[in-house]
Amino acid sequence: MHTNTKKSSKKAWVGAIAQPATEFSLTPLSIISGNIPVGLRGTLYCNGPARLKRGDKIVGHWFDGDGAILAVHFTDGDVRAVYRYVQTAGYQEETTAGKLIYGNYGMTAPGAFWNKWLKPFKNVANTSVLALPDRLLALWEGGQPYALDLQTLSTLGLDNLGELGKGKTYSAHPKIDYQTGDIFNFGIEPGKNPQLNLYKSNATGKIVQTATLPLARLSLIHDFVFAGPYLVFFIPPLELNILPVMLGFSSYCDSLKWKPQLGTQILVIDRETLSVVSRSETEPWFQWHFANGYVSDRGILIVDMARYEDFQTNQFLKEVATGITHTPAQSQLSRVQLNPQTGKVTGIETILDRNCDFPRVPPQNVGQNSRYTYLSISRQGTDISQEILNAIARFDHKTDTLIEADLGENRYPSEPIYAPDAHNPEQGWILTVVYDGNTHSSEVWVFDGEKLDGEAVCRLALPSTIPHSFHGTWKAARGSEGV
Repeated sequence: MHTNTKKSSKKAWVGAIAQPATEFSLTPLSIISGNIPVGLRGTLYCNGPARLKRGDKIVGHWFDGDGAILAVHFTDGDVRAVYRYVQTAGYQEETTAGKLIYGNYGMTAPGAFWNKWLKPFKNVANTSVLALPDRLLALWEGGQPYALDLQTLSTLGLDNLGELGKGKTYSAHPKIDYQTGDIFNFGIEPGKNPQLNLYKSNATGKIVQTATLPLARLSLIHDFVFAGPYLVFFIPPLELNILPVMLGFSSYCDSLKWKPQLGTQILVIDRETLSVVSRSETEPWFQWHFANGYVSDRGILIVDMARYEDFQTNQFLKEVATGITHTPAQSQLSRVQLNPQTGKVTGIETILDRNCDFPRVPPQNVGQNSRYTYLSISRQGTDISQEILNAIARFDHKTDTLIEADLGENRYPSEPIYAPDAHNPEQGWILTVVYDGNTHSSEVWVFDGEKLDGEAVCRLALPSTIPHSFHGTWKAARGSEGV
């Protein structure tokens, strides 16, 4: 793997993360343009790293920033938003100290050796959210979730979902079966004999079934696929040397080695029994995120993902924290077809040859064939070594066509989040939080899901700048469509 070390000037996206974000309490939002759709009733939640430095010290990787949640409540009366840091134990301790004292994914703990060993990492709760009936979970794959109040975002404390034992992790990418309300997720247990812990929860979040499977190696598993009767894991050809990490000599990021000769391992798991159906291996690649998976009428397992040729994406994301990037990391929307009973891959194809990530389908289509995939992409002509993703789009699998919402120069939308209309099941809205580098401000944009390449139907001003988020969700108002 090589990197281009040529320096470049800072781009407009840097403004969103240059300073720690400013919280705000529940505030009515003013309409910049358009009108709020009558059927848009519920809450948009977004999570991301909002503090990348304390004092003059910057974290080691974008993934290391303290998490903060944005909630935008759409009601019959108005739209109100609140933005708050997740009050993790590590966040509170560093706030009191006024400096960074913990290590994390991309850094070892500052200071003397004893501190590196005593404070190897903190739970930053900065990656995603899971909206349950009575609470919101802020997710981070290296630990347990933090529970928050759905309305005010007050931190309620660590949440073990009834069954998570001490030291168990709960990934940032749970999958919800829209038909049953079942929630599936996983956690990695490192060590000499690494394990994959599987969890099935009911709609309240309570874990009702678990399983533990051995892993051949300790890799980086960020996401997985819910594909109807199956859960599917693609384990990239990375190998983590855990000993230097545990001793405080190295960060997780720096201890992960790309080994394409290992190939990508595939685990197909029965969703009912949580037992292995097949294990197999295919060519090497890396992926952060999957769009969806389903079983075709012919019994073929089909999985769509944002696929990278190698692990250079990790270096690019590490550079983001510094405000200057120079490593190109190209991805493509790709489709893998395999036999679930044997794991044998029967086809790999590029669906969309555009740099992209954060792919997702409407929530009611998760685990089923979905005509549309929504995703974040790079605008045409973008230098991907210097810019983060700066547009959103919808790919139509029936017609193989792409429609794109080009928000203009120096504007950076969050991942597109689908919100079903409360009154019309055929209607859906696409929501995204936009950082405008031209004015150093943030807005909520609402698009008609069928007209993503048209004007936003509504734009709402936010009280302060919201740093680029990672993942979010939509929670429909009680009595509306959605789980």
